Formats: sequence, structure tokens, C-alpha cells
Amino acid sequence: MTSLDSTAPILVTGHRGLVGSAIVRSLQAAGLNNLVLATRTEVDLRDQKQVSDWFDRTRPRYVLHVAGKVGGILANSTYPADFLYDNILMHATVMKAAHESGVEKLLYLGSSCIYPRECPQPIKEEYLLTGPLERTNDAYAVAKISGLVACQSYRRQHGCNFISAMPTNLYGPNDNFSPTGSHVLPALIRRFHEARERG
Repeated sequence: MTSLDSTAPILVTGHRGLVGSAIVRSLQAAGLNNLVLATRTEVDLRDQKQVSDWFDRTRPRYVLHVAGKVGGILANSTYPADFLYDNILMHATVMKAAHESGVEKLLYLGSSCIYPRECPQPIKEEYLLTGPLERTNDAYAVAKISGLVACQSYRRQHGCNFISAMPTNLYGPNDNFSPTGSHVLPALIRRFHEARERG
């Protein structure tokens, strides 16, 4: 999203998470301070009425949809239905509200887990849906694929400027460092930190 109008409201979902907080810091560093932010207690992104009301009140021109229920292998294996349900609802409510309120551009953050388990390296966009997904997080992957398809569908049916980006593995400030719910890199960072603290 280059050449953003500095006066236009920019809505960032998931602004307290790893990616969302980094985006907010970058936008603010670029002098873009007309940010529309809400915690999950203020707006439940799974609730269409709350999301639509939020969009109606704030009238964002741009949306960076980076919120999502995320976790490591154990969390995904233990709660696949929760990952599927929560993520699909968030994509559906945010994109519907963005369309209905006339958002100029929406960026949806997907996940590299949408590619096949045995994907050739380096990964290319055309490898999407060419083989079975990784079983340990297939429900999450299907939910993320649904977000990608939603962007394509809103673009095709309504002419919405909704686009998707698929990042690689991420880690950094505001990541989930839980010993049972994090991804590999944050889990290792936590273990290194704890080992150093113990001497």
C-alpha cells in the first residue's frame, strides 16, 4: 500500500499481535496516524453486527486485515475446529463490512501454510492447491485459503480492490511465546531466554 492519503482512516485488525503491531509502528513512523484500532473486547471480529457497526462509525478508506487465531503444531492439532471457525468468521465479517462500507483497498494477510506439505522450494504462487496440506494445521490452512478466495471473490463479483499477501515464517515483538501454543522460532527463543536466565 504505497501512496496512502495521510488523512485517510486506516483500519488495522489484530493491531496488538506480531504483524499488526509492526504494521502500526511502520505506519506511525511514516506519519500515518489516522489509525482505526480496536481490541477484541471492543470489537469481536467474529460478530458481523459489531464489525459492520465499527466500519460504519469509523469509515476506513484502507484496511489491513492481519488479525487471526494463530498457534503452533500442538494448538492446531488440539483445536482444529476453533482455528477453522474463528478465522473463517473473521475473514467473512471484515470483508463483508469492507465491501459494504466502500473501502478503497484491503490487504489480507494469509499464511505460507496454504501451500502443499511437499511443496517444491522455493515456493511459487502457482503451487497453491497442487497437493495435500500439512495434516497438523490443515484446518487453519483451509481457513486461510478461504480468506484468499474471499478476496478473489469480492474482486470478481463486486470489483473490490482486495488483495492477499502470504508471508513466510514470522517472529518478533508481540509474538506468542507460549510453551504450548507458539510456533517453532518463538518457542526456541523462549527456551534460550529461560536457559540464560537460569544461568
